[in-house]
Amino acid sequence: MLRMKIQERNYWLDAVIGAGFTGLSAARTLAKKGVRVVVLESETIGWGASSRNGGMVLTGMKVSVETLAKRYGIEATCRMYAASLASIDCVEQIVNDEKIDCNFSRCGHLEVACKQSHFDAYARSVEVIAREFDHELRIVPKADLRSEIGSDIYFGGIVDEVSAGLNPASYVAGLARAAQKAGACICEGARVESITRSRRLGKSGFVVKAAGGEVFAENVFVGTSGYTGSATPQLQRKIIPIGSFIIATEPLGDALARELSPRNRQIFDSKHYLHYYRLTPDNRMLFGGRAAFFPETAKTIGKSAEILHRDLVDVYPQLRDTKVEYVWGGTLDFAFDMMPHAGQMDGIYYALGYAGHGVAMATYLGQAIACNLCGRQSDNPYEEITFAGAPLGLYNGKPWFLPLAGFYHKVLDWIS
Repeated sequence: MLRMKIQERNYWLDAVIGAGFTGLSAARTLAKKGVRVVVLESETIGWGASSRNGGMVLTGMKVSVETLAKRYGIEATCRMYAASLASIDCVEQIVNDEKIDCNFSRCGHLEVACKQSHFDAYARSVEVIAREFDHELRIVPKADLRSEIGSDIYFGGIVDEVSAGLNPASYVAGLARAAQKAGACICEGARVESITRSRRLGKSGFVVKAAGGEVFAENVFVGTSGYTGSATPQLQRKIIPIGSFIIATEPLGDALARELSPRNRQIFDSKHYLHYYRLTPDNRMLFGGRAAFFPETAKTIGKSAEILHRDLVDVYPQLRDTKVEYVWGGTLDFAFDMMPHAGQMDGIYYALGYAGHGVAMATYLGQAIACNLCGRQSDNPYEEITFAGAPLGLYNGKPWFLPLAGFYHKVLDWIS
């Protein structure tokens, strides 16, 4: 794949910061509409959480629909839920249109209840979602749960057949190829250092200074998620980077794989300090979670591998003697309200705050903001909600409070 150096051209209509799902989806859309667009990536394509995640393409949001309805009203919540459903279609259409070989499969997801009270709440959620959002979910009682998962520790579950799974590294690489094929330029190793307003050739815009040079662009779009840095301090202060870690076992036999996940769902549990897991196409069990809240380092990855292996055996005692062959981590982006946010701040466009639902929503919002940049309307319900920072301004982008947050969520899991 050909990547441009910054010096080869320094005037663009749009500059996109971040070559993950958000930025590449936006760049592809812009380039297809004939826009001169450059993508500036501090590392390499998909280096962050876009390639280091569980590959779950999920409906819904981190926050429950009941909470959303109380917070924003039912009409706004309907639009948000509709956007979550549309985001799955968005990913599938791109995969099909661009012929991206990433094992995309509409296998559905299964949310499992860790407590009886969690399962009891499922009935209310299913009723609200069916009535208000015209979307059908299926409750699976504990007696029938073995048809969905080879574990006896849960109290029941909910199935949503619309969700999907894919190989995230293959998908983000395919997005990059599609963006470049359409005419976008991608500059790797171009960490953005500053963004300042300027005028050139009679046009208002921004000078984006990066490692290797600088560019002038009329519009800037930030899609840096959990890696948002000091070049955009106003966004950095609103996003909490949280580590998420994954282990993958050795390949399992077909019979054992079918026992563990009979319908090959994307599975996650009902805890705040949650686990998520799935089978890979080569029958490995991929098992992830918030084993440590701090972003990924050699230390946090090593410690998380130990914790996740212990938790894996709690869920699946059948895997007690199964070897773990891979472990990795990535950094997610959480806003203080645990909601996605996409819009404009100080003249700079942005989309971030996916809270673990980034495969689908980042793709969708990258495309939506690109449409806005082209002067077209898009269905983006998240530009209308308040994007609040930390209470009393007690956060400058360095998450000193993560140990407290981790303890708080463990307490919530204990008492809820």
